[in-house]
Amino acid sequence: MATTERLFDKLKPQSPGQEEIKKAFMNKRYDIIGLFGPTGSGKSLFSVVYSIDAVLNGEYSRFILSRPIVDVVTGKELTAADIGQLYYEIAISYLKDILTGFVEWGIVKNLLDSGKIVVADTHYLRGRTFDDSIIFLDDAQCISPESAIEIMMRIGRNSRFIIAGDPVFQKPYERSDGASLLREILLGEETAKVIDLGLKDIVRPGARRGIRLLLEMRMRRRTLNDIEKQIIDSARLHAPDADIITVVEFVDEKKTFDIQSENVPDALIVVKEGHLGRIIGKGGERIESIEADTGLRLRAVELTLDFKPFIRAIHPVSWVYKFITDVDFAGPDLAIRVESEAYGAFVGQKGFHVKFVDAVMKKLIGAGVKAIEVGEKKRRR
Repeated sequence: MATTERLFDKLKPQSPGQEEIKKAFMNKRYDIIGLFGPTGSGKSLFSVVYSIDAVLNGEYSRFILSRPIVDVVTGKELTAADIGQLYYEIAISYLKDILTGFVEWGIVKNLLDSGKIVVADTHYLRGRTFDDSIIFLDDAQCISPESAIEIMMRIGRNSRFIIAGDPVFQKPYERSDGASLLREILLGEETAKVIDLGLKDIVRPGARRGIRLLLEMRMRRRTLNDIEKQIIDSARLHAPDADIITVVEFVDEKKTFDIQSENVPDALIVVKEGHLGRIIGKGGERIESIEADTGLRLRAVELTLDFKPFIRAIHPVSWVYKFITDVDFAGPDLAIRVESEAYGAFVGQKGFHVKFVDAVMKKLIGAGVKAIEVGEKKRRR
């Protein structure tokens, strides 16, 4: 069944990451494509539109959609056995939401009715093989690593597998997930393409604010140690009008990585955007009073989606931030791109500087960091 106009051609990339997605889908060399990044970056949209387009134009006989359904209140993954027909109705509503404005629903319904679009429960795939099919696993962070591997084993002849997931913001907190595991596996596969999307690739209205609020909630829910509680108690006394999100203390981390620079504080106070002046005071008198109370060197930053101020606040080399070209998420980590002339200073002897920053950020947001050297050609481009 051929169409005069390709649906996939209607999609115009709006970010560098989306341009990379489109190129990967058009390159038949890749039989597995992994898209990893935050909500609103186009992972599901590009994958679903491409898959339906490929079926309509006879490249594959079926589009297999496998997407876990999770109760947002309990965090439990629901199966077709749990909720019956509702499982499939939710999946179809998901398709409707994505495809509005790209294809008439009647075309999609015909594909569903004829079995060319199949909704597959992630829990009941054992024993099945999908030949001549394009298989899309969405929200891979919500399934267990074992289920993720089981789905990969179902790929048959002349088939293509697309995986999408968020290994940072939407993954189950403090436990392993399918998205992170599949990403690590695919990085070593010759015919697989891994595309890491970041905050700069978010194009959906409201998604950036949602990510910021999610980060804020995660920080506010951190379990504080005694030192962090002491800092917050003092801050509430000396800066009662400052909205403090959290405090992260890293005295032990400084000792572990032999950080002796006076530039590095003992703890970082994270405040709501617009509240930095309130925690510091007009002449710095507020934060100095908190330091006097606690006997610690302190620094404060505002929570935004720009993480460069966080790195600047804790890195042992004060001038290195000038050579940071970009800070954004790539997979489960913050990727910090540093110009060649400052890369050594950023990493530090024995890698202690970057290991220290990694330890602090893991403690703060549950995501580590990796340093990427950026050369002259890359910087000019």
